Amino acid sequence: MASRSDPTPTPDAPAERVASTLQSAGFVRLVPTATGDALAAAGLLSRALRGVDVPFQVRVDPLGAKPPATDEGVLVAVGAERPGADVTLAPSVGSAVSHRAYDVASTLAGEEPDPVLALAGVVAGGAHPGSVAGAVLDRAEAAGSVERRPGIAIPTADVVDGLAHSTLFHAPVSGDPDAVRSAIGSLAAADGERAGTELASFVALAVAGDDESTPRSADAVERALRPYATPDGPTATVGGLADVLNAVARERPGTAVALALGHGGTDAALEAWRTHARTVHTALRASHTGRYDGVFAVRSDVGADEDARAAGRLGALARLARDFRSPEPLVVALGEGVAAVSATESGASDAAEAIASEFATGERAAWTGTPTEAVVRFDPDAADADVIAAIREATR
Repeated sequence: MASRSDPTPTPDAPAERVASTLQSAGFVRLVPTATGDALAAAGLLSRALRGVDVPFQVRVDPLGAKPPATDEGVLVAVGAERPGADVTLAPSVGSAVSHRAYDVASTLAGEEPDPVLALAGVVAGGAHPGSVAGAVLDRAEAAGSVERRPGIAIPTADVVDGLAHSTLFHAPVSGDPDAVRSAIGSLAAADGERAGTELASFVALAVAGDDESTPRSADAVERALRPYATPDGPTATVGGLADVLNAVARERPGTAVALALGHGGTDAALEAWRTHARTVHTALRASHTGRYDGVFAVRSDVGADEDARAAGRLGALARLARDFRSPEPLVVALGEGVAAVSATESGASDAAEAIASEFATGERAAWTGTPTEAVVRFDPDAADADVIAAIREATR
């Protein structure tokens, strides 16, 4: 049996202690949640483990399933707490798990991890790099790895492609390349700082001018503006990589792992990102919504037969609804026996846990997440009204 010296299940254990546990392990099992922040964190840890010759495995867990019954190696939960984990790296309020993983990886390998991947994880987690990982950002800028410029945080050089498929914001043209091309006209082929500024203005005005937008939209769209360009990165900008990691973690976890580990797969990841964006933006427009005291419910067809993929798409739907549609602080996106909860400050994990507990059916019930984003699988026969009532009771 592999070494399990000094387990550190506490999410805020010091980086030195976590690094020591990983370095002494005979084998490490990394289990990230299906989010861009967790995937970036797993990628940083994996690269550091590879650098010190510690064997490892990465397996994405989208729904908080029970871990396999095995004592092999050190089990590392990345992105959220999970039963049986020897090490836990989970975000706290105002932080990103990828930033914690950056510190652990730096201590473990004795050299600076990939700052672009770390910063992308921070953005994927909904934070600004300067506020959460200022030192990492400073080093990346000094090394020329990132450079801030006017424009939009997209992963591709093709502006139409990037604007149409970004899930960092929702606008009337989102998900429709033809509508984007028609709306921006000559800006589609323009280059330079002035063009970037005009594109940013277009996006900000498109979001603000949407009849269904909320006051929160004006703040939410800021994360897509004035991006950090990545001259040598796998995508055009840090925010673009964050968007791709979030999407691909939910659509094609294996491809997301390869991208986070630096094994390539960018083209496949971009295709999954486009599919994810089109589906989610279309679902938001077609959704049926209901406002309750403290809860905004969204139901829509996300076109996925598998629970894991459905939960991932519902997670993106809930986040977009929270930021660009909801007048309430907590959103639940409902599917058939799966749901996603997104909150401005807290309550998502409490809601998901309550649903899984109250509407459990054998092995089907499972949930995972954080106070701001969570997904849950439950009895598909549960009525929407009962699920919403359980959420309100758990979060009041």
